[in-house]
Amino acid sequence: MRTLHGPSAGFVRGGLLAALLFAASVPLGAAPRVPTSDDVIVETLPTLAGWSLEARRLRQALAQHPRDAATAIAAAQAYLDLARTQGDPRYAGYAMGALQAWDTTATAQTPTAVLVMRATVAQFLHDFDAAEATLKSALALRPDDAQAWLTLATLLRVRGRYAESDAACRALGQVGPALYGLACLAENAGLRGDPASARDTLRGLLADPKLQSPQQAGTRQWLLTSLAEVEELAGRPAAAEAFYRQALQAERAGYLLLAYSDFLLRQQRPAEVPALLGQAPRSDAVLLRLAIAARRADHMALARQHAAELQARFDAASLRPGNAQVHAREAALFALDVEGDARRALALALANVRLQREPIDLLLLARAAVAANDDEGRSELQALIQRTGLRDARIDAVL
Repeated sequence: MRTLHGPSAGFVRGGLLAALLFAASVPLGAAPRVPTSDDVIVETLPTLAGWSLEARRLRQALAQHPRDAATAIAAAQAYLDLARTQGDPRYAGYAMGALQAWDTTATAQTPTAVLVMRATVAQFLHDFDAAEATLKSALALRPDDAQAWLTLATLLRVRGRYAESDAACRALGQVGPALYGLACLAENAGLRGDPASARDTLRGLLADPKLQSPQQAGTRQWLLTSLAEVEELAGRPAAAEAFYRQALQAERAGYLLLAYSDFLLRQQRPAEVPALLGQAPRSDAVLLRLAIAARRADHMALARQHAAELQARFDAASLRPGNAQVHAREAALFALDVEGDARRALALALANVRLQREPIDLLLLARAAVAANDDEGRSELQALIQRTGLRDARIDAVL
């Protein structure tokens, strides 16, 4: 069985890559742009150290074996890692392009690993319906695919469908390593307001001697970050911070850096955010936290500089078809915490929760509704809380 990628492992793992695999590969929903000659520049992408050799190797391997699933998946994973690291969905389009040899192949004849990779990229692009359908097709062909179950469980959790996520977690526990199934259920328990159960399970998993090796640092970081989030949901910030700090000692992963930055901002400690994010790739999400921190620390010149760069990025992204949904959360946070436009933030937050319903999304909606003094926004939030079953002390404090 191949290595599983845990739920919070997906944001920043690996620091590879940048360049084109296929000039015609574009994000989902966009029509291909066909250059009229080799001299036409289709897009200018960031140049990352060490990428050119890797790009050449991937291009050659794919050209020689376009329908070799292992080669295509490795290329797609490399591009998806870059998309997560840089916060740029264009690279996810190239990841999908690496799988294009199966675009016209019937699902039943497509390798399940290709289907799972395709669903993972679609999830990154917030095409959740397509991702879910593809994962279910993969599992119909291969019910013992642990990665498919883990990805589906995570997708269902992101959409606020905890009972269905539980079922996928249990299926995962039957076909994959017990750790993933147990941690999956524990995360859902924390979201439902059962921190004691979640805490005990996650701590028990962390106590396993097999996880103490340096090779398991990523797994320890994931479990510790999950514990920190459970404690935040339960309204225990001191315990949450202790676990965040332990997670940082295990591995300074991208998702963790953003989650801890958000925690520091909620704790009114913006001055600590720049040092935390200083070495992180300057993705939209990272730049957004830096802008918010600068504004709250009253470093207005720096805040304006960050805001101008972010606005330029958002403007450029808006020109790419289907990109608005990928940036809905960031756009709402930008409107609320950088521009101070509560009404616009509320509209964006409402659009965002129609796609994803993680605690950060519902908390953002709560903050925007209160800032805009909007009863309809509050009602929508309450309906979502009741529908999902989320229990979040931070939302209670805002309301």
